[in-house]
Amino acid sequence: MTEQDIDRGRQNAIISYITIIGVIIAYYMNNEDGKKSTFASFHIRQSLGLWLTFFALGYIIGSFNSWLVTSAFYLFFTVLFIYGFTNAISRKAEAVPLVGNLYQKIFGNLGS
Repeated sequence: MTEQDIDRGRQNAIISYITIIGVIIAYYMNNEDGKKSTFASFHIRQSLGLWLTFFALGYIIGSFNSWLVTSAFYLFFTVLFIYGFTNAISRKAEAVPLVGNLYQKIFGNLGS
């Protein structure tokens, strides 16, 4: 990734972490101008993976009826989202711990 690529895709990378709608907006904005940013694509894949995992596991965690389990779940994903968001702001393309490399493999064709 070049500095120009990071500059071009930084805004989309940051937007992708805001909400699940932000992922969709960032994806279309990244593909819109014909100049795809690999930096933005990287963060869009990370964010999409985090959001989909959050919703899938959140459905399961919701059935436990335990504030301790629910709190741990929210804390875990809050830390992962903050990690990805700060990497996007800091202009770094580092995978989110534990699951980031898996997201890059699963969504490898997305935005490439």
